[in-house]
Amino acid sequence: MRKLRMDELPRKSTNEIREAEKLPVILVLENIRSMHNVGSVFRTADAFLTEAIYLCGYTPQPPHRDIHKTALGATDTVAWRYVEKTVDALTFLKTAGYRILAVEQVSGSIPLQQFKLQSGEKIVLIFGNEVQGVSEEVLEYCDGCIEIPQFGMKHSLNVSVAAGMVLWELVRAVV
Repeated sequence: MRKLRMDELPRKSTNEIREAEKLPVILVLENIRSMHNVGSVFRTADAFLTEAIYLCGYTPQPPHRDIHKTALGATDTVAWRYVEKTVDALTFLKTAGYRILAVEQVSGSIPLQQFKLQSGEKIVLIFGNEVQGVSEEVLEYCDGCIEIPQFGMKHSLNVSVAAGMVLWELVRAVV
């Protein structure tokens, strides 16, 4: 066994990524405080060829060196837009045919391992603030919630870790 060099990895160019078929998932980041978390979510969205990211509320926007530090160029390969009010973004996306899902701990949530992306389905995944989660106002716009089962004392994950886990579970089912 030997570690692969960077030039041996099957990497797409920026143009190839822009043209590639995307996972029909849009990530909505609601009031994320940390630029490093935002950058990390961009990097994860690039890795899984996610359709786009919507940055809402006071979520920081590129370009910024702290976002770039963790995104490693993914702000150039993942489509993104800023929308001040999360509910405005969700209203637009719902009329465009997306199913709206928050990643949140609520009564009646779907455990992540039981959620399956249906063929032809387009979804929005909302990730909320690092401390308060997805706001009550935004939860009212959701068609449902996905919950990552947790068994320790904390019952919370870093938002970028949660995004990676949920996206991997969706991609794993189709690869």
